[in-house]
Amino acid sequence: MKLRIGEIEYANCTPLFHVLREQFPCSGYEFITGVPAALNRRLLAGDIDVCPSSSIEYAYHPERYSILPQLSISSDGAVASVLLFSRQPVEALDGCKVLLSSESATSVNLLKILLYQRYGCSCTFEVAQASASVADDDSSPLLLIGDSALRASLCKKNLFVYDLGELWHSWTGLPFVFALWLCRNEVAEVAEIKTLSRQLIQAKELVPECLGQVARCTEELKWLGYDRLMVYWRENISYHLGEREQAGLMLYYAKCAEIGLIKDAPALHFISS
Repeated sequence: MKLRIGEIEYANCTPLFHVLREQFPCSGYEFITGVPAALNRRLLAGDIDVCPSSSIEYAYHPERYSILPQLSISSDGAVASVLLFSRQPVEALDGCKVLLSSESATSVNLLKILLYQRYGCSCTFEVAQASASVADDDSSPLLLIGDSALRASLCKKNLFVYDLGELWHSWTGLPFVFALWLCRNEVAEVAEIKTLSRQLIQAKELVPECLGQVARCTEELKWLGYDRLMVYWRENISYHLGEREQAGLMLYYAKCAEIGLIKDAPALHFISS
């Protein structure tokens, strides 16, 4: 079978996909790009077989998915690309309207947890227009993720900027898992999925030594710059899913359940090796 792989079109995924394509045979793969929310929908609909998917998507439909082991998109501290921009300090946002990115439910739910449980703020939420930016006159705080957040951080203009990965880590002491590699249960046991899983784990281990090469041939270099891109990949983004990442993930699910964002925290079900 030709495996249909969802590819998040953000800088946080660029190194892993670059190494996968450069170091492993990919003729049996079809890559389908999109933002996390769009890939989540396509995975659920069966239009793709496997992808790095918003971690909350697994909690929404745990009976539909299996997890590829040892892989995530996570941060153990600041993530640099999931940012809340506000004209007021976060402690003063009680009663405010907050504008949300439409691209990832994981980050939206993380923000709701932080505002309600860490800062005691009861806010209203509204999905922002796709064109929304921190330069807009609307005084509402704005959550941006991915490349939009990275771009906005280059010209933040007298705003409070809160990194959600950093807020989570300083509160819990744990990493935050923004995405898991999920596959549909219908393909969880096929040989192609197991091969891809092994290749991705090997690619993850090769990424650190390849970052300079990746940076010099990527589109992100044009607007983020070499030094900042390297810091982002080396210090902010992790592809690991070890015990600490799983503990952070399960705590996130528990907190989602506490405030009614999901019914229960699901157990993690991995594909067999």
